[in-house]
Amino acid sequence: MIRRAVLVVLGLIWLGPTYLLLVNAARPAESYDPARAWAPSGDFALLDNVARAVEGANLGGSLASTALYAVVSPLLGVLIGALAGYTIVVLRLRHGFWWFLLIFGGTVFPSQMLLVPLFVGYSDAGLYDTRLGLVLVYTAINVPLGAFVLRNFYQGVAFSIFEAARMDGASTWRVFWRVYLPMSASALTAVFILEFTFIWNDLVFGLTLSQTADVRPVMTAIAGLMTDVYAGTPVPVGLAAGLVVSLPTVVLFLATQRLFARGLSLGSVQ
Repeated sequence: MIRRAVLVVLGLIWLGPTYLLLVNAARPAESYDPARAWAPSGDFALLDNVARAVEGANLGGSLASTALYAVVSPLLGVLIGALAGYTIVVLRLRHGFWWFLLIFGGTVFPSQMLLVPLFVGYSDAGLYDTRLGLVLVYTAINVPLGAFVLRNFYQGVAFSIFEAARMDGASTWRVFWRVYLPMSASALTAVFILEFTFIWNDLVFGLTLSQTADVRPVMTAIAGLMTDVYAGTPVPVGLAAGLVVSLPTVVLFLATQRLFARGLSLGSVQ
């Protein structure tokens, strides 16, 4: 009984920020008062606040660009990561462990260390403030996680499956595409969801590598919606924008939570 009560109290504390977000995002923009932030308003102005946010930050273009980045880059990332895991484990690449360390080792460095060289390199290559440039950088960032999970997954698959497919005349590429890739669908889905969420919520790389409204990710666009103290945007409008932008990741996770949990368990360290 005491344990349940403690869990309920902790749950309510954890949901406190969500409550504040919902209550104040639905409040009329001009009636926001920090002293009464916990008290619900009698008026429902969420749709009006969303409309003001979409118009003020050009969220339509940013949402379209972010959807492109969050779908294409994870797909490429998990595919390249699966190929890396397949090559290292199944094809038994020489010095495979060191190749894996080379792929995964870059993740030990903070992403902030990459900003200056990325900015300079993308500017010199003509990729700065382009959708292609952001797709490439997000793909490169996502490959190590895919390689890590799929390498662990393929280590638990019997090598006799590969040998049997090869004896039947299948090429190494056909074995990967028709046997190993479908077999690892759950692990691939789990990695895709994690990478989708990361890209959708990214601010640092979008802020550094883009500037125009149609190219920048949506989190960068929302960052421009400052509070009324700085840019004349009321707090409820900014909160409404954040609420709308967070919905895709929440819906995706709720719709695939069982597959997500299963994929992570399949891709865990053996």
